[in-house]
Amino acid sequence: MARRHVKQGGHAVRALLVVVAVLAGALLGSAAPASAHAVLTGSDPRGDTVLKTAPKQITVTFNESVALAEDSVRVIDPGGRPVTAGDPAHADGKADTARVRLTGGLKEGTYTVSWRVISADSHAVSGGFLFSVGAPSQARAESTAEPAVDSVVDLLYGTGRYLAYAGLALLIGIAVFALVCWPGSASVRGVRRLFLTGWWTLALSTMALLLVRGSYESGGGPAGVFDPRLLRGTVGSRPGIALLARLALLLLVAWLLKRGRYEGRVDRRTVAAVLALGLAGTWAASEHASTGIQVPVAMASSVLHLLAMSVWLGGLTALLVALLRAPADEPLPPAALARFSRLALASVAVLAATGVYQSWRGLGSWEAFATPYGRTLALKAATVVLMLVAASYSRNWTERLLRGPAEEPVLVTVGGDQSPAPDRTTSPTSGPDSADPGPEEQRRGLRRSVMAEVVIGVVVLAVTTVLTGSQPGRADAETVAASKVPGRPDVNLTTVPFDTGGTGRTGRGKVQVILEPGRVGRNVVEATVYAADGSLLAIPELRLSFTHSDKDIGPLDAELADQSGYWGSDTLNLPAAGTWTMRVTVRTSDIDQVTVEKGVKIIH
Repeated sequence: MARRHVKQGGHAVRALLVVVAVLAGALLGSAAPASAHAVLTGSDPRGDTVLKTAPKQITVTFNESVALAEDSVRVIDPGGRPVTAGDPAHADGKADTARVRLTGGLKEGTYTVSWRVISADSHAVSGGFLFSVGAPSQARAESTAEPAVDSVVDLLYGTGRYLAYAGLALLIGIAVFALVCWPGSASVRGVRRLFLTGWWTLALSTMALLLVRGSYESGGGPAGVFDPRLLRGTVGSRPGIALLARLALLLLVAWLLKRGRYEGRVDRRTVAAVLALGLAGTWAASEHASTGIQVPVAMASSVLHLLAMSVWLGGLTALLVALLRAPADEPLPPAALARFSRLALASVAVLAATGVYQSWRGLGSWEAFATPYGRTLALKAATVVLMLVAASYSRNWTERLLRGPAEEPVLVTVGGDQSPAPDRTTSPTSGPDSADPGPEEQRRGLRRSVMAEVVIGVVVLAVTTVLTGSQPGRADAETVAASKVPGRPDVNLTTVPFDTGGTGRTGRGKVQVILEPGRVGRNVVEATVYAADGSLLAIPELRLSFTHSDKDIGPLDAELADQSGYWGSDTLNLPAAGTWTMRVTVRTSDIDQVTVEKGVKIIH
C-alpha cells in the first residue's frame, strides 16, 4: 500500500514538473533583453523647436520596446483641444517607437505632446514635450505629461503587490519550516492557520492584481477594474500570463493539500521545492529581472532572492507562532531551533549575494544612489541591517537554549561535612550575576527578538514593494549617458535629479539640460524641469553655471531666462575641452531650494 502511494507521488511530481515547465516557457518566451523602464531617446519633431510648417504626424522613440494604448500619444493645440487622428501605432513596425497622425490645418502656436507607454518590465512611464508651429504662443497646455498611473489605481496595485509578497513569504517560509525544521509544527494550530492565511493572501492579491492590471496599463481610473475589454488585454500580456501562472500553481497547491500527504519525505520536499521555484519565477519573469542586461543570471538571482526572503521571513513568523502557541506538553524542540538557525544563516548569505548583484545591476554607477531608486535601495539596505542586528540577538538566545541550564556544583561528603567540590563546569567568572538566565527567560528573550525581526521584516517588504515599482538607476544613467539625440547632431544631453526637501509634486524631480553643440565655444542651452511624475514643472528660479577645475576656469553663468515651458540661453561660451562641473540651482518656492552638481564632457 505504501509502495503504491510512493509510485503515485512520483507520477504527481513528474506531472508537476511538466506543468511548471510549460508555464515557465510561456513566461520566458515573452521575455526580451531591454533596459528596465523605457526612456525617451528622441522625437520627431523634437521638443522645444519651432517649425515653419505643421507636421503631419508625431513620432517618439524609446530605448526599448513598449506597449501602446489608445491614448499613448496625445497632442493638444494651444486652445487645449486634441488634434490627433486615430490611435497611435508603432512606426514602421518598430516596437520601440510610437507614432500618431495629426489632423490637418494646424494653426500657428505651441502644441503639447504627452506620451504614456508600458515598459518591457511591465511598468507604466510617461512624459511629454512642446513644439511650436510658426511661432510660440502665450496660450498652451499647463502640463505636457499626466501621471503615468491614476493615484487610486496606483494605490490599489501597490497594495496588491505588497500583499502578494507577504503571502509568498508566509506560504513558502512556513512550508519549509514545517518540512525541514520542525515536522511536528504542522500540528500547532497557529502555524497551520498561518499557512492557510498565506495561501489565501497570495491567491486573493493575485486575483486583485489581475483585475487592476488593465486600469494600470490603460491609465484609467478604478472604474475600469471590471471592464471585460481591459481584462482580455491583460490576460494576453506577459504580466497577465505571469499572474495566471501564479494562480494555476496556487490551485495545484490546494489540490495537493486536499489529496493529503505523500508516503515518504523526498516526494513532499520535491513538490514543495518545485512549487516554490515556480511561484518565485512568476515575479522574475514579469518584472525588472526579465529585462536589461544578463537576463538569465538576473532571473535566477531574483528567484533565489525571493526564496531566501520567504524562507527567512516566513520561517521567522512560523517560529514566533510556534513559540507562542506550542502546547505545554509539546514545546519547541531544541533540534528545530538549531535547524532553523542554520537555515536562516544560509538564507541571509543568499540574500546578501543576490542583493549585491541586483544592486549593481539596478544602479550601474555610484552616482545612481542620488536617484529615487538609489535612495530606496539604501533605505532597504538599512532596514535589512536592522533586521540582521535583531537576528543576532535571536541567534544568541537560540544558542543559550540549545546549551541548556548550567550544571550545578556536585556536593560531596568529606569527614561528615558537605561542601561543594571544585567546579569544573563553570568559568572562573561565573556566578549569580553572570549565569545564563533560566529557560523561561531565554524563551521570552527569543520571542522578543524574533518579534523584532518580524516587525522589521514587514518594513523590508514594504520598501521592496516600492523598490520594484521604481525606475532603476541604470535607466536614469542611460539617459544621462545619451550624449546624442536622434535627429539632433552634436547635442549634449544631461539629466540631473534634484530633491529640495519640499512636499508635494514640487519636492523632487529632474532637470534635463541640452547643450548645442556641446563643443568648445558658444553653446545654446535649453533646460527643462520635470516633476517626479514626469510632468513639466514650473518653478520661479533656475540657475546654471559651469566650472573647469583643471584649468581654473569659472564659474561661468549660463544666464538662463524663462521661456514659458523651458529655460534657455544662447550666450554660454565654454573656452576649453574636458569635463566641466555643471552646478544646477533649483528653487521651487520661497523656502525650498537645492544646488546639485553633474559632470559634463565638452569636446573640441
